[in-house]
Amino acid sequence: MPESSLINSPIIAFTILLIVIFTIPPIFERLRLPGLVGLLLAGIILGENGLKLLNSESETIKLLSDIGKLYLMFVAGLEIDLQQFKKTKNRSMGFGALTFLVPLIAGILVGRLFNFSWNSSVLIGSLLASHTLLAYPIVSRLGVVTNEAVTVTIGATIFTDTGALLVLAICVGIHGGEFSALSLATLLGGLAIYSVVVLFGFDWAGKEFFRRSGDEQSNQFLFILLALFLASVGAQIIGVEKIVGAFLAGLAVNDVLGRSPVKEKIEFIGSVLFIPCFFVDMGLLINIPAFLKTLSSIWLTVAIVAALIGSKFIAAFLAKLLYRYNTAELLTMWSLSLPQVAATLAATLVAYQSMNSAGERLINEGVLNSVIVLMLVTAILGPVITARFASSLQLQETDFQTDSLTTWWGGNEEELAEKKQDSFTVVVPIYNPQTQRYLIEMAALLASHESGRIVPLAVTKAHIQMDDPQLVTGLEQSHQRLKLARDISQEFDVEVSPTNRIDDDIALAISRTSREQNANLVVMGWSRTTGLRARLFGNVIDSVFWSSHCPVAVTRLLSSPKTIQKILVPVGDLTHQTIGALRFAQILADVNQAEVVLLHVCDRNTRPNLVEKFVSQLSDIASKSQLQVKTNIVTIKGDDVAKTVIRQAQAFDLVVLRSVRYRTAGGLAVSQVTTQMIRELKCSIVLVGEPNS
Repeated sequence: MPESSLINSPIIAFTILLIVIFTIPPIFERLRLPGLVGLLLAGIILGENGLKLLNSESETIKLLSDIGKLYLMFVAGLEIDLQQFKKTKNRSMGFGALTFLVPLIAGILVGRLFNFSWNSSVLIGSLLASHTLLAYPIVSRLGVVTNEAVTVTIGATIFTDTGALLVLAICVGIHGGEFSALSLATLLGGLAIYSVVVLFGFDWAGKEFFRRSGDEQSNQFLFILLALFLASVGAQIIGVEKIVGAFLAGLAVNDVLGRSPVKEKIEFIGSVLFIPCFFVDMGLLINIPAFLKTLSSIWLTVAIVAALIGSKFIAAFLAKLLYRYNTAELLTMWSLSLPQVAATLAATLVAYQSMNSAGERLINEGVLNSVIVLMLVTAILGPVITARFASSLQLQETDFQTDSLTTWWGGNEEELAEKKQDSFTVVVPIYNPQTQRYLIEMAALLASHESGRIVPLAVTKAHIQMDDPQLVTGLEQSHQRLKLARDISQEFDVEVSPTNRIDDDIALAISRTSREQNANLVVMGWSRTTGLRARLFGNVIDSVFWSSHCPVAVTRLLSSPKTIQKILVPVGDLTHQTIGALRFAQILADVNQAEVVLLHVCDRNTRPNLVEKFVSQLSDIASKSQLQVKTNIVTIKGDDVAKTVIRQAQAFDLVVLRSVRYRTAGGLAVSQVTTQMIRELKCSIVLVGEPNS
């Protein structure tokens, strides 16, 4: 096949993209570099200045890159935590204004210094004004998300991203035609009306559709995609760049999706396909000779990078003075607001491709290349500084004196008082008679500790006709399983309320029954005969984690829970979820007179005083339990958390983990330590998840 045909073949181009996306990011992550850096480099190598296997002008690349660009901004809107923003709304807006205006002014000064027009200079300022919460997984892992400085920075993202995109829309509009006060007023008026329609109209339509569609996830998925592209098309119709519409659509459906499985599917398809295509296309656009020329006359690049780093620091310093934050909070706010990825790259590409009637670009190749360098520098520098200083943040006061499964996941006082009036209830979905005994034993042990009851639940798949022979057979099998559950439960002298349910959706049957029974805990099992990853993150367990109103414990029990004597709890942070897993282990240990070991694996470069502080806090939490349980703390320095835990777990009967899934603000998945541990651990496992996890 001729070379030109090879480049222009859509199927071959798409295959090459899939190979790059599949292989390159994991290699760079092993080198402790962001995977997106690898995608950019792959684009450079495969483009016009390299192997010439991909062409940025081909329709395939253009389409996938455009969708990726929209997806990037859509996910940025989706991942803004509106609840966090509401908690510290005034301070978030205050810091948002500072970390938007100071870099905006700095960027304008840099633009004018290098003889750019006022319009281009303002655009350069807007590129510096936004930020991407690339280091959010780090503060989440360290358990300091509830610190006010972190919450304020997270909330400020909605202000900076929205402001930067509005400035972009105005600058592109001015660049595309003759500027006048009337045209500017028309643009702003149209943008204001459009924003109200998208933010409130899509939010209302989404809630109505989700309410009427029930559990039809496929239709809900399509609705969200339609909302994304309708908002993007609407933006183009009113003369605004389409990424503005994508971001507003993400904000609009944010509350509709919540933490539903549909949101995870939306982010998944973007993070594994479309967003990586956008980064590869960014690499294709980099002209190596021009890039080297930019670096040879390095002053523009240095000025842009220095303006961003300095202005973000000044904004954080002003917030420190204004809100009386300490130095660690100042440096954490600064580092969290440093990375320039999502909005910055998308807006840069839009500005670079924007031409006026004279064929002039809004920003030149030098600015494009400088922003690429800025992205690389800040994407590495920001998370490094966050990891260094966020661990010194003070934790918020938490109610650690919780020794009852009725209250270990929290809740307000009225809810707790209401729950305590009823007997403690554990719902146990049963299906496999071979693993049923251990599952019932685990539930019975926990229920007996709380002087409560267990509700064995058998779900029979529904049929259209209620006299269908398969339904009759299924009901008979369910009755047999429930009888066995009752017999096992009687050995523990605990109250049993067997329940048989006919339902189309097994996961929702479990969640609805637990709600109807006012359950305090759901104890589930998973089979060892199928793919573990599918069992852990598959439809049933994932849906129960999301839809359940109470904590869920997913178990893989290799021996009777009555024989458990040594329990290992890996502790990476001091979040509420981790404390819940610790309390779960202590209560189970109290029943069996077992020993609990809390294992903290820290980085080799962690300062000794920080390790001592963490251990002291963890010891304080563990000792506040009124249960007479032997609890020890072990700290190990290691680079691979999963392998360290797996190695230490060889001497234990049970490992208690918490369900955690991190994603970066760009939608790119971070390595799943929990998944690796569950796949390779040889002992019994309990995976504890909180409501909406």
